[in-house]
Amino acid sequence: MTIKDLARETGYSVGTISRVLNNHPNVSDKARAEVLEAVERYGFERNKNAKNLKQVYGDGILAVVTGTSNELFARMIERVQQTLSSTRYPLTVDYVDENEDPVLKALHLSREKKPQGIIFLGGDARMYEKSYGQIPLPGVVLTTDVSGLKLPNLSSVATDDVAAAECAVEHLIALGHRSIGVISGDRSCSGPSRSRMAGCMRALERHGLTLPEAHCVTARYALDDGHAAALRLLEPPAPTAIFAMSDVMAFGAIRALRDRGFRVPEDISVVGFDGLEMSGYYVPKLTTIRQSVQSIADRGVQLLLDQIEKHLPAQHEITDFTLCERESVASPRAESSIHKQKE
Repeated sequence: MTIKDLARETGYSVGTISRVLNNHPNVSDKARAEVLEAVERYGFERNKNAKNLKQVYGDGILAVVTGTSNELFARMIERVQQTLSSTRYPLTVDYVDENEDPVLKALHLSREKKPQGIIFLGGDARMYEKSYGQIPLPGVVLTTDVSGLKLPNLSSVATDDVAAAECAVEHLIALGHRSIGVISGDRSCSGPSRSRMAGCMRALERHGLTLPEAHCVTARYALDDGHAAALRLLEPPAPTAIFAMSDVMAFGAIRALRDRGFRVPEDISVVGFDGLEMSGYYVPKLTTIRQSVQSIADRGVQLLLDQIEKHLPAQHEITDFTLCERESVASPRAESSIHKQKE
């Protein structure tokens, strides 16, 4: 039995299953109890998929994940677990909030537990620049490009967030959208959010378009924040399209639009970012930028092992992205019908 089998049997997402097995705090008591009961009932062998979640650091790998409700990272850490399961390195996972410093968390844990290397998911490049020099261990950052820091023991594998966001917004513009709202991550502590905003602005400026302050809302990478952000964007005049910097934000935004009587994409189009598996099953199917979870995780693990075992210097790679054109985007309707606030 695999984690996906557990998800199918319990009705919970793979991300929820992974968080329970990781002893993640952001899981309801009900979900945790039902998943653990299923683990016992079906004889799920944690040593196949999550044996490395136990608190063993001595000769293992530490992973520090930024954000407690990031579905992309849940998928990515699952892939990291699978990849490391065939090695001699147990994996331990810890979490920090989106506005916390993952390097300081890693610094504390590495001094206490002595891991062989560290995998970071997310985080701001400025945090690594400020503090990673205090950590004498090999490390790799997934989804955040830190190549510009020139740290000798810190590799990175990331998507070109600028180009990917530019591609998403260009797609909306090509369909005729001229009033585009943005649901952004916190650019004060998120490098990917800053890069995605840069790509968004590059596309807008190329076509002589602007982004009014009221059409850019900062939110956490979470469903409820995406929902709340979309409601703010609906204050007249509402945009004809929304670019959300994560699929989860986009899901929350679509729910908010429906709650206010707007149709997607007939009234307002929505584009996400990440390419979560769920995005292809959502109603409507979400147009999104798909990041390669498998490539980022696999290359990140390999770069870290190369540093640990072969003593190679830090390396940096950028992975491909894909614009998945689906049902949540269409050409805009007449101004009068789109900008009408619905109750």
